Amino acid sequence: MKSQVGLWWLLAGFFFACFATYVVWSLIEKGEVEWIGTVGLLFSTFMAAMIAFFVQRIHRSQHGVELPEDRLDVDIDDGESEQGEFSPWSWWPLVLAAAPALGMISLATAHFLIPVAAGLLIVGLVGWVYEYYRGNFAR
Repeated sequence: MKSQVGLWWLLAGFFFACFATYVVWSLIEKGEVEWIGTVGLLFSTFMAAMIAFFVQRIHRSQHGVELPEDRLDVDIDDGESEQGEFSPWSWWPLVLAAAPALGMISLATAHFLIPVAAGLLIVGLVGWVYEYYRGNFAR
């Protein structure tokens, strides 16, 4: 985790250097500050610094315990063994991805499809939650 803290602080410093360079460059080029890019780079700096601060506080609260990813003498099995339960045969994530895609397209083109997208989202959620209660994989 110590390496992650260092990387996030390095990224925050990089964004700050880009912010300063952008401000100086826009002042030289236009004679005034270009606010959109300046604010975007400054907020990127703040976001990277916020994540770095958070990860650093978590590392300190764990009393500096090294994660398996930070050590050079570990095997693959030394990390967390249980990563969750995944269904490689499941089609429900595809349905759940299609519902918001249809919803966004319907916002841009055909508003009457919004209820269809909402219905598809509900069907996808119910199907994904209850996929282990029916069919070949019922428990």
